[in-house]
Amino acid sequence: MPDTSFLTSDLFLLTLTVGLYCLGGIIYRRTRLPLLHPVLLTFIAVIVFLRCAGIGYARYQEATGILNFALGMSVVALGYLLYEQLERLRGSLLPVAVATLAGCVAGVLSVVYIAMAFGAERQILTSIAPKSVTVPIAVSVSGPLGGNVSVTSVVVFCVGIFGSIFGEWILRRCGVRDPEARGFALGAAAHGIGTARAIEMGAAEGALSGLAMALMGLATALLMPLMERYLY
Repeated sequence: MPDTSFLTSDLFLLTLTVGLYCLGGIIYRRTRLPLLHPVLLTFIAVIVFLRCAGIGYARYQEATGILNFALGMSVVALGYLLYEQLERLRGSLLPVAVATLAGCVAGVLSVVYIAMAFGAERQILTSIAPKSVTVPIAVSVSGPLGGNVSVTSVVVFCVGIFGSIFGEWILRRCGVRDPEARGFALGAAAHGIGTARAIEMGAAEGALSGLAMALMGLATALLMPLMERYLY
């Protein structure tokens, strides 16, 4: 029997994850097909590999812990996005604040009430509520409130992929043509993956999408504990 212990080593699993993402990036840049987004390709490829190799998620999570650490640190970069947009904010502070508040409340309560209608238990409700913010913030919010952070991570990922693939089409069908409005909507609803798509659409879309992602993360972290306690 060949020795396959190296398949479970930290170095191999970490290298595999990064390598698959880089390969997915190359494929996506050459095809520009939303369904071949590098995050989606890596997600599927890693699941298939772990399943075939018989490696548990706990072992994979331990081996790639440095990626989770780096993901958490990336939240700090959101502050820089806010700083870059200070001049733009000064002229439209009220509309941006109202849009952020409305997006936060609608994003949380819409999915919660739909899940409640299907009989979902409270842990699931809390796990899926922060679906529209980036993963480090989402798991930091749902975890202390009793949510399952694994479910939260998967839901946030799926929402981001959906927004990246269909967001532009939905906005176009709804008659939203303004570049800043389109960018803000993508960032508010589909966090980092939506922002990556917005950057491809244009400079204005990318800038406002990054701003929306940062503001939505802040608003959700502050307001979701209140909504969890009083509104569902």
